[in-house]
Amino acid sequence: MDISDWRKQIDELDRKLVEILNQRAKAAHEIGKLKRTAGMPIYEPDRERAVFQNVRGVNQGPLPDADLQRIFERIMDLMRKIQQEEIAPNAAEGLGSTELES
Repeated sequence: MDISDWRKQIDELDRKLVEILNQRAKAAHEIGKLKRTAGMPIYEPDRERAVFQNVRGVNQGPLPDADLQRIFERIMDLMRKIQQEEIAPNAAEGLGSTELES
């Protein structure tokens, strides 16, 4: 394969990633609704540790576990924002990810 072929493959993979990330966002939104009803907190450190353990457990490389975890940290930051918007939409305006964790 040449560089053009590899780029086409990356473009296709990116399209799949977008689809999967949007599916994950929808799931996070629905979880936000359930958390609102149950009065649960948005930030659940034990759940995040379980997610990290899960993705590291299935990682076969070449992406190192530490890099994969950084990617998932960012994904979960964004998912918390989605949940915050579901639970308290006015409070979510202008908040960064670190403010959502407190």
